[in-house]
Amino acid sequence: MEIEFKFHIPAERLKTLEAAVRRAPVQRTRLRARYFDTANGTLAAHGAVLRLRQEGRRWVQTAKALGEGPLHRLEHNVDLGLARAGAAPMPDVQRHAGTPVGDTLTRLLADAGQPLVETYGTDIWRLTRVLRTPGAVVELALDTGTITAHPADGGTPRMAAVCELELELVSGKVEGLVALAYRWSQQHRLWFDTVSKAERGERLLAGIARGPAVKAAAPRYATGDGFPSGPAVQRAVVAACLAQILPNASEVAAGSDEAEHIHQLRVGIRRLRTALRELDALGTGFDPAWEAPLVAAFRALGAHRDADIATAVVAPGLRAADAPEITLPADATEAPSPGTVVRSPGFQAALIGLIGFAAQPLPSEGMAPAEARRHLRGQLRTLHDRACKDGKRFDTLDIAARHAVRKRLKRLRYLAEFVAPLFDATRAGRYLERLTPAQDALGRANDEQVALGVYRAAAASDPRAWFAVGWLSARQAEGVQTSRRALRKMADAPRFWKKR
Repeated sequence: MEIEFKFHIPAERLKTLEAAVRRAPVQRTRLRARYFDTANGTLAAHGAVLRLRQEGRRWVQTAKALGEGPLHRLEHNVDLGLARAGAAPMPDVQRHAGTPVGDTLTRLLADAGQPLVETYGTDIWRLTRVLRTPGAVVELALDTGTITAHPADGGTPRMAAVCELELELVSGKVEGLVALAYRWSQQHRLWFDTVSKAERGERLLAGIARGPAVKAAAPRYATGDGFPSGPAVQRAVVAACLAQILPNASEVAAGSDEAEHIHQLRVGIRRLRTALRELDALGTGFDPAWEAPLVAAFRALGAHRDADIATAVVAPGLRAADAPEITLPADATEAPSPGTVVRSPGFQAALIGLIGFAAQPLPSEGMAPAEARRHLRGQLRTLHDRACKDGKRFDTLDIAARHAVRKRLKRLRYLAEFVAPLFDATRAGRYLERLTPAQDALGRANDEQVALGVYRAAAASDPRAWFAVGWLSARQAEGVQTSRRALRKMADAPRFWKKR
């Protein structure tokens, strides 16, 4: 199982970075690869890859599949020997028989019941260099070249450029890889990129520029009996948060301004901040330096989310109320672009640190399983009791206090989702169902409060916005009462963390 970082290189940084790579002996290799899948893309749909690549004068067959975390990939290589003129080898999954990745591909292809076909290819020049840092040996690879996809309908081939830097742990500790990744990314202003060459090829085949936004998924805890230790819980939850953050951040850094990418990135950051706050006592290793860049990114991206709330979330209700059409100013926010936010050195440094944390072996320090279980129960109980108390007095709170209630309710929901697999999943699901109406009510009220501010600002230059201001102002009281009732009903939710 390989552990690596992959960064996108801005075009204006390539020359300087290549010079830095060549400051020590390097190996230059031309890599020409052919990728295979079924006609309906079975392997790609499951994050798997089957590749034949000519490396110098030799052919190598490689199988890849998703691993257990943001840095992990299942991989197995088979050397097919020297290339023969005009005789390229054909792929054979059985060459990977008996390996985890080979078993995965064999199962996927058996279920698909379709033969393999060639889908796209790459032509890459790679510069490789071995770096030694205290405790680790890392291979650095600078890849430049092209990917070419041949559509199944025989249409014009589609091409995309490749310009990326990979750092792979050859031996030693993850900390050494993290230190090198931090140094190279900060010095050359690189950003973490989750889109593999195979994924780029699949997108070229489909004629799409961006992947879909990635939503949150439950943490994956190690299988086996018993409750995990505190550090094991920390790493599983951080890895789950990164699984949502990294692909969305990668799309935004590459230029996506789609509202759903931005929204899911913010959700992932909020979930991660909840994890750093609520799980800190379970073990050691959380770096306080992560918080500031996460907060800065969340707030800057929030300015763009606010405009989307006004134009997409609230606008349908305004149209139903026969509000006059109004176009909000495109430059309504002075916040930096979403891509600038995500590419910032501070945010990238935080991601590198978090990825490294999630990939490190479990330390000996930290809460034992029984202690971790008691602690998590206490955290859930405290947040639940506070939410019930908030519900009793919600209509007496000012706007800032109501917003704080909403944030605490999110923390309760996220913490419950994090640990649900460790308790009774069915009971946890019922509990989360009871939380949903309260969170939805508070969310709607907050959206309308945010939109109210946006339209009030717009009214300074367009009087038609005053209709929206009046309509949203009139809805504030209803939103408060709906939220209060939903919070009070939540008080009866069965506490899944209690012993039966």
